[in-house]
Amino acid sequence: MNSTTNVNCGLFTNSLIMSDSYFKPEDLKKFGNITEFQKEMGDKFFEWYGTVFKEGALSLREKCLIALAVAHSEQCPYCIDAYSSSCLQNGADEEQMMEAVHVAAAIKSGATLVNSTQMMNHVKKRMM
Repeated sequence: MNSTTNVNCGLFTNSLIMSDSYFKPEDLKKFGNITEFQKEMGDKFFEWYGTVFKEGALSLREKCLIALAVAHSEQCPYCIDAYSSSCLQNGADEEQMMEAVHVAAAIKSGATLVNSTQMMNHVKKRMM
């Protein structure tokens, strides 16, 4: 099926091809190839990334749970796949993983709602 859907949010129009997906699970295996177009920066990223995920004040299990929560908040399907596996491999269970996702959702929702004070201030000022 090759249908096109137009999404109009008032500020922009975006055409989506429904038959093709940006997310291809096999692309996760290509993550190491990000050094291909910029080797120095890619190598520095992977060095830093490796350091971040070493045991420290937080256990690897805790770091994986944080990463899983952030992956959901950022809506990165590659990260969700990778950190779901990493969480399980490092001793997290399904309940802990879902709780971490709920924490991310609560923070993201709260951040959205707290910014409504800007809208409320603007509306109140305009109504004076």
